[in-house]
Amino acid sequence: MADILIADDSDAIRLVLKDILSIGDHNVVAEAVDGAEAVSFYEKYNPQILLLDLAMPKKDGSTVVKEIIAYNPKAKIILITASDDQKVINQCLENGATTYISKPFDFNSVLKSISDILSA
Repeated sequence: MADILIADDSDAIRLVLKDILSIGDHNVVAEAVDGAEAVSFYEKYNPQILLLDLAMPKKDGSTVVKEIIAYNPKAKIILITASDDQKVINQCLENGATTYISKPFDFNSVLKSISDILSA
């Protein structure tokens, strides 16, 4: 079981992720609807894992990754993206994101990524 922050501007995606996380007995500590809120909530709740949409208002995922890694270099961040721009994804990984999941995703890929991070 992990404390997880969900950051996605889509109500539907946040709802699906909450359902998936409940299957895995994980605890959603908060839901951010934009990048600025993601950084603020991360600092407030210090979750074990952040599920982060790459394309978000106010601050994009790339900026959020940089700010959170500056705050906590050991942060565990799973990017969730519909983008096929491998250059941006690789840049986020180089800046400290742990891994990424492509949209559309299924519950197995989300739970496996979380399990892999928790067992590392």
